[in-house]
Amino acid sequence: MTGAPASAAGGTGRPAPGGKLGAAAVDQASLWNIANILTMVRLLLVPGFVVLLLMDGGHDPVWRAWAWAAFAVAMITDVFDGHLARTYNLVTDFGKIADPIADKAIMAAGLICLSALGDLPWWVTGVILFRELGITLMRFWVIRHGVIPASRGGKLKTLAQGTAVGMYVLVLTGPLATLRWWVMAVAVLLTVVTGLDYVRQAVVLRRRGLAAERSAGRDRAGSSR
Repeated sequence: MTGAPASAAGGTGRPAPGGKLGAAAVDQASLWNIANILTMVRLLLVPGFVVLLLMDGGHDPVWRAWAWAAFAVAMITDVFDGHLARTYNLVTDFGKIADPIADKAIMAAGLICLSALGDLPWWVTGVILFRELGITLMRFWVIRHGVIPASRGGKLKTLAQGTAVGMYVLVLTGPLATLRWWVMAVAVLLTVVTGLDYVRQAVVLRRRGLAAERSAGRDRAGSSR
């Protein structure tokens, strides 16, 4: 998700004429930093997670436990790579693109596999995936007007989704099986509510952006007279 300045990451970072570091040397982040490596690990875990989940017909408790371990590692790396990127200024273009792809890939893989195995209703998978894809496209729709920041509700949604999917990956019975249903219900509710809130933010952001553009256009027209 990131990258350190070239000099800090073992790059060449030689002084530019005049004794100052060139802007490229200061701003260019190394692809091979710890945050990006964690993101790559998460991407590589996706096919491994799917294979483990579907081994022996997808209902073997032992293979499902291994699949849960892979899923848990992916969720943990998601927390750490973002924290490392923000704390140590390890932000790269690769990380900005790969991190959300990795997040959505592992979650989508889990939901689709669980529905295919008959453990999770397809409508649940459909609601969550539709929301995630829709919000991603909407961010691109308004990106020229500004960035919609991640909300606290969005972070809670991600936590609830990860917890619920993880519980469904494990072969649970009795009260725990009932509990995971309620956790998934909370995850779906947060998915819908936060999705609607992001839509509201996008509409407001776009209206303000268009109003600012119209105002700037009128100012330019007035100054040219």
